[in-house]
Amino acid sequence: MFDSRQQSWKAKIQIMKKTRRSLWSLRGLILLLWGALACVSAAAQTHPYAYVPTHKSNTVSVIDTFTNTVVARIPVGVQPLSAAVTPDGTQVYVTNSGWLLPNNDVSVIDTATNTVVATIPVAHFPIGVAFTPNGAFAYVAASGANAVSVIDTAARTVVATVNVGANPWGVAITPDGSLAYVTNQGTNDVSVINIATNTLAATVSVGSNPAGLTITPNGTFVYVANYLSNCISVISTATNTVVNTITVGTRPIAVAFTPNGATAYVPNDGDNTVSVIDTASNNVTATVPVQSNPRGVAVTPDGAFAYVSNRISNTVTVIDTGTNSVAGTVMAVAVFPEAVVVTPH
Repeated sequence: MFDSRQQSWKAKIQIMKKTRRSLWSLRGLILLLWGALACVSAAAQTHPYAYVPTHKSNTVSVIDTFTNTVVARIPVGVQPLSAAVTPDGTQVYVTNSGWLLPNNDVSVIDTATNTVVATIPVAHFPIGVAFTPNGAFAYVAASGANAVSVIDTAARTVVATVNVGANPWGVAITPDGSLAYVTNQGTNDVSVINIATNTLAATVSVGSNPAGLTITPNGTFVYVANYLSNCISVISTATNTVVNTITVGTRPIAVAFTPNGATAYVPNDGDNTVSVIDTASNNVTATVPVQSNPRGVAVTPDGAFAYVSNRISNTVTVIDTGTNSVAGTVMAVAVFPEAVVVTPH
């Protein structure tokens, strides 16, 4: 009887071993498939995405730059106006102007999940925002407070407030992280902030109603869009003086450079065009018709395309920088798209 019982247990053990092997084989297959899917998902997120604050929808539209389609709409605060991407591409800071409502804050979007992970109160009526190259601080132009709020991005709190001119609009920071340039629409000048001390280093007079601005990739010049002067002021960062003035279209509002700094793209809100500037000669070499009221512009990391938000058309125009012609249009972005920012690869 003992032998028969022993043989019975041996048979059961063999069955259990076979079953266990089968389960482990199935587990391995599942993990292999899971890993493959994870690789596909990761690969799908390695190319750039465009983030577009939509002023009247209180959202940010996310555009896949491979398919030129809107893949997400992220609810943020009241009347978002501008945005900036952290240097590592993991977060997007969106300024919620709030207008007459007491919002006055910045929404922090996690680009991996396209969700708002934090909301940071700042001074009244925030518009422009820019990061230091190391991503440690964000500078936010608060138009209603005539000041710039400085955010510690690790703590997600305002750690300093710098008084500037009247109605600041845009912010740009030099590649070495030493200076922040801020356009002041009410005083027609640009405030230069020493980032080490958060004090004013200079004030530069420019054209009427300066709005957006950008610094060349090599850090030598600041291009300022003067909204009511129909021109671009070129400021030398070495001397903080205007060294050139470039006539563009009607009501220029923003500037974006190709990564090599050779070309600047300027949306003209008043005549529905984009002026293309050769930065070597500071001449306009092309004018690209877009849709109604272009407001924001950003160039992809490879320099191949410029994305232009059209406020009244609720669209984004895609310009081929090789031919300076319209390569496509992203439809139904949401109501009143304003700025455009593009993530790095």
